[in-house]
Amino acid sequence: MTDAPVADGAENLPDAFPLTGSVLLLDMDGTLIDSGPAVERAWDQLLREHGNTDGFPHTMHGQPARQVIAELLPQLSGEEVEQAHRRIEELEVADVSGILTLPGTQRLLEELEAASAELGRPTWTIVTSCTRPLFEARWARTGLPTPDHLVTADQVSAGKPDPEPYLLGAERLGADPATAIVLEDSAGGLRSGAAAGARTVAVTTTTPAAVLTPLADGLVTSLDDLEVHVHDGALLLGRRGA
Repeated sequence: MTDAPVADGAENLPDAFPLTGSVLLLDMDGTLIDSGPAVERAWDQLLREHGNTDGFPHTMHGQPARQVIAELLPQLSGEEVEQAHRRIEELEVADVSGILTLPGTQRLLEELEAASAELGRPTWTIVTSCTRPLFEARWARTGLPTPDHLVTADQVSAGKPDPEPYLLGAERLGADPATAIVLEDSAGGLRSGAAAGARTVAVTTTTPAAVLTPLADGLVTSLDDLEVHVHDGALLLGRRGA
């Protein structure tokens, strides 16, 4: 088997693999599923409704909706922000067309489930900037089971890049955050994981490698580049085929 490809820009990043940890904390959008076109359609519609025709910038991916609204529509009052938040959720829940499971997602989750069975404890969950209703609308498209201990944006007081989401994810799995490995596609998500004390792996599906490289311990082009198995009672995350 040939070695997995290395993402452009990764030549400046020492290869951290394999990584040993107790749990994997996984972002959803852009990491496990491709929801990019649906996200951008919904946000472009919201922005047009408020007179902003610039379009949704990729740097906003991975951040909770209220934070994005506050940054892109700073003229809105507090009540108007809440109205815009309700509107974007409505638009996003209604538009799940074209959402796809990304390469490697199903296999990696199957490997993690096998590890959970071998270790007798949970080994992974999803930590997303979606609210629970939006998570359910998008995740239903995958046909995959909803993980236990899920963390959604409406369950935390501060979203990514704050560390709270990943701290809560580790807590729900009964893990020390320092032994967690975070998989993310956005700069904000990587900052959140690092601030929580976890090691981070960047996936270059939505954000250029040059942006992600300074923020990550490891860099891959997709989850299909990775594999996980149990070694000495812990998870070993390595490059597939290496």
